[in-house]
Amino acid sequence: MSEPIARRALAEIWRAAGAALEAIDLTGSEPVLPSSFPVGSAAQATIAATAMAAGELWRLRTGRRQRVSVDIRSAAIEFRSERYLRVDGKPPVEHHDEIAGLYRCGDGRWARLHTNLPHHRDGVLALLGCRHERAAVERALDGWRAEALETVAAEAGLVVTACRTFAEWDELPQGRAIARLPLFSIDKIGDAPARALPAAERPLAGVKVLDLTRIIAGPVCGRTLAAHGADVLLITASHLPSLEPLVIDTGRGKLSAYIDLRQASGREALAALLRDADVFVQGYRPGAIAAFGFGPQEVARIRPGIIYVSLCAYGHEGPWAGRRGFDSLVQTASGFNAAEAEAFAESEPRPLPAQVLDHATGQLMAFAAMSALARRHARGGSWHVRASLAQTGHWFSRLGRLDGLTCRDPGFDEVGDRLEDTPSGFGRLTAVRHAAVMTETPPHWTRPTVPLGTHTAAWL
Repeated sequence: MSEPIARRALAEIWRAAGAALEAIDLTGSEPVLPSSFPVGSAAQATIAATAMAAGELWRLRTGRRQRVSVDIRSAAIEFRSERYLRVDGKPPVEHHDEIAGLYRCGDGRWARLHTNLPHHRDGVLALLGCRHERAAVERALDGWRAEALETVAAEAGLVVTACRTFAEWDELPQGRAIARLPLFSIDKIGDAPARALPAAERPLAGVKVLDLTRIIAGPVCGRTLAAHGADVLLITASHLPSLEPLVIDTGRGKLSAYIDLRQASGREALAALLRDADVFVQGYRPGAIAAFGFGPQEVARIRPGIIYVSLCAYGHEGPWAGRRGFDSLVQTASGFNAAEAEAFAESEPRPLPAQVLDHATGQLMAFAAMSALARRHARGGSWHVRASLAQTGHWFSRLGRLDGLTCRDPGFDEVGDRLEDTPSGFGRLTAVRHAAVMTETPPHWTRPTVPLGTHTAAWL
């Protein structure tokens, strides 16, 4: 059952990039995770898409083709890479704020609060006027309707969503806007001469990527590009919050430097890096990076031929286009949690067994970036890739349902065949290997993950 789902999904991804699907081996079958959704097939299809795009770039460089294969179990495990991470044999200390999660509001409907970043936590507490205790939040929410809370929180720049069914989301103006958008888009935004990729031993060798992203989706894009040989430089600033376990897991293969865009010197430093870059990936709230002078058009003027990749939560059209969001919130808002709860006969909204929207979107961003590099190789131009968690969610919701309710949830001891041990800037790292198998250029990371800001802001 799973192979037709994955093949259909993979074909749709390639059609979205304007290309025809070539031969690939997709092995294994659903279910691989406890869910009523084909999580494994989504993982398999998106990881396969990035591997095939890397294979196409390698063909452009060398004239040679290679075989690509992806196993569904391996792909599903990669979509849960943060769960299996170990540092010196131990799980890294996670920061899960005590008031984050699901609550019933006064109208009987559920809402999800995301408070794992300090400014979001403090904003929610100020909005509710209560102490930093779960019981206090529960009491405060007795006086709120879920959708009213969602709206007021969004207006305050916070990350809160009401739980909806698929039908309710489809009727919402934002749901209708997402339904009109493609899975992702690749648009030409400027002229530039064709830039052929020289012969190389890896698909993305010599390709320089600026990675201005945090949490999971955007960092997975950069990690994937690094796995195929790109030089990825992660840019953040010391004042910006982060979640260290995710930094460790998604930082594999990357350099990491601090640049403060609030300072003129920081903006000059980023512009200097940009002049030698091939790909610029940003995943901050809509408009944030553009406000510092690094929107798509400005970046294309600084670096003609750039591939600019934009990530957001709810898409670039519709009334929610400017809202912040994370995978768990988009799952809740758009129907997945309600659908899973119904399938499992549970009264509380149930999350998917992986951050599917994050990981799939990260893979799709990497795929689209490589597709745009192929266009630049052949036709020149500067290109803008746009993707969002909600667009990925709409695609995923249309892949169908399956009976995975009794499927075993694989623990750390059951995935040892998919793990590798490497040194890192945090200690000995045990982490999930890349799921794609390529006969000529096997994906791997040559640089160890390091603490944020380890390197100078320069290309090595």
